[in-house]
Amino acid sequence: MSSTCDHDHDHSGLHGAALARALQGAEARVAEAGERMTPPRRRVLSLLLETGEPVKAYDLIARFGEDGQAAKPPTVYRALEFLERQGMAHRIASISAYVACSGGAANGAALHAAAFLICDCCGATREIAGPDQGAIDAAAASAGYAIARTTIEAHGLCLACRKAT
Repeated sequence: MSSTCDHDHDHSGLHGAALARALQGAEARVAEAGERMTPPRRRVLSLLLETGEPVKAYDLIARFGEDGQAAKPPTVYRALEFLERQGMAHRIASISAYVACSGGAANGAALHAAAFLICDCCGATREIAGPDQGAIDAAAASAGYAIARTTIEAHGLCLACRKAT
């Protein structure tokens, strides 16, 4: 996302050895689940990790080709759906963007309730520990629901934007 503020922000993602380790870990998790990390899935995850902030699908489509060529939209959307199912990416509905998981699932834990703090000024987004998934599942079960995934979004101003105002 682009900054709408007139002050500096650090939205850096992973690069170099850190990016390579994250991708290797993701590939191992996918293999353990009996799935395949195809080149398009790997490329989309790499773009999410490199960016370090929420990215709109059409920006991923435009940046997909390493030779500057855009991808076909279904290629990127299928990769995003797969990464979401595997708990490696989250869709942030309120800003129509995707972000690499930095919470429990990214570190090898089970799928979790994703919770995000989203700055309405600069777009900075931070994944935080969400509520206990067991409590959410129990409340849903008592209401007759079966939850596929949980995402909580809290909007406000980050510290840098609060200090600048």
